[in-house]
Amino acid sequence: MSLLVVGSIALDSVETPFGRREEVLGGSATYFSTAASFFGPVRLVATVGEDFPEAHVQFLADRGVDLAGLERRPGRTFRWKGRYEFDLNQAHTLDTQLNVFAEFKPELPAHYRDSEYVFLGNIDPDLQRTVLDQVRAPRLVACDTMNFWITSKRESLLRTLERVDLLFVNDAEARQLAEEHNVVKAARRILSFGPRAVVVKRGEYGALFFSGDEVFAASAYPLPAVFDPTGAGDSFAGGFMGYVARTRCEDQATMRRAIVLGSVLASFTVEQFSVERLRTLSHEEIRARYGETRRLAHFDDLELDLFADGSSAG
Repeated sequence: MSLLVVGSIALDSVETPFGRREEVLGGSATYFSTAASFFGPVRLVATVGEDFPEAHVQFLADRGVDLAGLERRPGRTFRWKGRYEFDLNQAHTLDTQLNVFAEFKPELPAHYRDSEYVFLGNIDPDLQRTVLDQVRAPRLVACDTMNFWITSKRESLLRTLERVDLLFVNDAEARQLAEEHNVVKAARRILSFGPRAVVVKRGEYGALFFSGDEVFAASAYPLPAVFDPTGAGDSFAGGFMGYVARTRCEDQATMRRAIVLGSVLASFTVEQFSVERLRTLSHEEIRARYGETRRLAHFDDLELDLFADGSSAG
C-alpha cells in the first residue's frame, strides 16, 4: 500500500453549541492521514511553522504516517477559527491566517514519487497539478476542492480535473462547479470534465457516488451527539482512500464499501473535537459500526407483501 496525501496542517480554534477549543490540531492532511492510517501507512506532504507543537508531530508519527514530506518553516503555522450554530452543516469562518501555508510549494521526497494512490487536498489547483507532475504512475488520483477555488481559479481547476480519477465535493460545491441546481445533473456534468467518478458528500445526510451509469447512495450513521463536524469530510476521504489503497482494487463493489467505511470514520470524528475521538478509536469499533451501518440499510430479506391479496397497484 502506498497512499500519498498533500494538504494542510493547521491549528484550529472551534466553537460549537457544545463547547469550544483553542488551537487544536486540524487541517485537511491531518484528518485524512489519521483516518487512512487505520488501513495502512500514509505518506504526508504539508508545511508547518516553527511554533507547531512537537506533540502533534509525534501523534502523526505514532499513527504510522511517513513525515518525510512534512516541512517546518520559519514563521507561524496556518490557523483557522470558526463557529458552528445548531445547523452543524454550516461553518462560519471567523478568521483565517495562512502564515507559512501561503508559501506552500509541495515537493515530494524521492520515495514518495512511486505512490500508487494519491489524494490532493483542497489546495490551489495549480499546486495540485505540480504534485501530479512529480508522481510517476499512480493507479488512482483523487482530489478535493472548495468554493474559493471554484470561484477564483475555475479554469485551473478544470485542468486539474482532466488529470484526476475521482473528485470529492459537497453538494453545494458540486452545484457551483457544474452550474446545475440538481445534484444528480451536477455530478453528471462534473464527470464530463474528466473524472471517472464523483463522490458528493452530504454531511448528516450521507454521500452519493456517481461513475458512468452507476449511482450509489450511502446514508450517514445516525448519531445521538455531534460535537464538532470540522474535518468530517477529510476523514471521510481518508477512510475511503485508505480502504481502496489497502485492497488495491477499484471495482464498483470496493468503491461502495469504501464509501460506507468513509462515512463510518467521519461519524467517529464528529463525536469529539479535533482528532480526539480518532486517538482512542479501535479497529473493533470500526468493524462494529460498519456492521451496524450495513444492518440499518439492509432490507433484501424483508418480504414485499404489499399486494399479496392480488390487488392492483392502480
